[in-house]
Amino acid sequence: MSNHAGHPWISTSDEESVEKMLRVIGVKNVEELFSDIPDKIRLRLEDWLKLDIGFGRPLSEIEVRRLAEERLRRNIVFNPPPFMGGGVYPHYVPPLVKYIISRGEFLTAYTPYQAEISQGLMQAIFEYQSLIAELLDMDVVNASMYDWASALAEAVLMAVRVNKGRTKFLLPATMNPIHKKVVEAYARPHGIKLVEVGYDRESGWLDLEDLKAKIDENTAGVYIQYPNFFGVIEGGVKEAFELAHDKGALAVAGVYPISLGMLKPPGELGADIAVGEGQSLGLGLNYGGPYLGIFAVKYDMRLVRQMPGRIIGLTTTEDGGERAFSMILQTREQHIRREKATSNICTNEALMALAAAVYLSLLGGEGSRRLAEINYYHAHYAQLKLEEIGLNTKVFKGDFFNEFPVSFNEVKIEYRRVHEALLEKGLHGGLYIGGYYPELGETALYAFTEMHSVGDIDKLADSLSEILRRLGGG
Repeated sequence: MSNHAGHPWISTSDEESVEKMLRVIGVKNVEELFSDIPDKIRLRLEDWLKLDIGFGRPLSEIEVRRLAEERLRRNIVFNPPPFMGGGVYPHYVPPLVKYIISRGEFLTAYTPYQAEISQGLMQAIFEYQSLIAELLDMDVVNASMYDWASALAEAVLMAVRVNKGRTKFLLPATMNPIHKKVVEAYARPHGIKLVEVGYDRESGWLDLEDLKAKIDENTAGVYIQYPNFFGVIEGGVKEAFELAHDKGALAVAGVYPISLGMLKPPGELGADIAVGEGQSLGLGLNYGGPYLGIFAVKYDMRLVRQMPGRIIGLTTTEDGGERAFSMILQTREQHIRREKATSNICTNEALMALAAAVYLSLLGGEGSRRLAEINYYHAHYAQLKLEEIGLNTKVFKGDFFNEFPVSFNEVKIEYRRVHEALLEKGLHGGLYIGGYYPELGETALYAFTEMHSVGDIDKLADSLSEILRRLGGG
């Protein structure tokens, strides 16, 4: 070895310690540890030292800081926030949320191996579960999943486990197409057949007749997202779930939590499983994560025992004088069941769940209703303003929550050009969805939240109007 003394921070990196470890495991030298890697793709130390990369020397902390700040200056900060819909949204995060989750007692997403020692963390997760259960009108909530997509994928696997022998699962064409890709990746190794249910081009709703034609005794579950990917508030959710139950299939709802301040919760509509994205509950956009997968079921031990992830429970002494929190039904989990576990999620997103719990406790029931109304009315104001400048904002007749498709087909302008022009003005436009739905052509999904003021919406409309004139569309 060239480093005889070893690394000052690694006590076993000196030559004597390394040779002893090599003897114990039965190899001659460190090189032999990497013998499985083909020579043509291996990069040895002498080759590494010859690479013309980096600065060729260690950098001081001052130099590193200057480099980082220079890179950060290249970032574009959008004000107002992006108008991009499609599953995650710029919502206001109260400073208290960040303060609480930054405290030393909580600043970890990791559940200790002796979890019950950390009663504070156990209680925090229990409070999250309780708040989400109330919001969704469901009975049992787990400690969290990674995000909406992973929660949905686990719901599909769970439905097949519960309905043994059934191998088909129905997904709506109106669901988030990115979530669908994740579900496909999870389902493929299990031989699950995913069948798409079409949608009505006029209303933007799920086609119930197509659902009736495709559901059968081999169907393990049916998924409905509401509001759907187009932002449209689905009109036949309860009927779809009744059709699922008539065939013995599980009803799975996908929800946007903020909308539940106005819309009926999945439990009231008859859902067996509810999933969703908790990003809107006190989390920033964060360039795609970390987010928070919500997973809940109704109280049926047939379902509860097949739930993925961890569940925190509450117990008391016989006289009720003292209480304690603990992880329950652990025999479902990978540290006990190994390959037979209901899921392979372990540390999950507990810190994000804590943020959601703090956010919901600050918001309260009345705040939840008011926030949903603000989102709803801002989006409907925007719909009228964009219609005034000649854009087709009524791609679908179904009512929407806080996002809707805007068609640029009628003005005969490629949306890519519009979006680039908006970026030049410091505005981030909607999400182009023509690639996911070719039948919609040059269409983008625009979203509006409490972070977009009336003035922001007016600015967007004025900017789009000027761009349309400049590009020849109006």
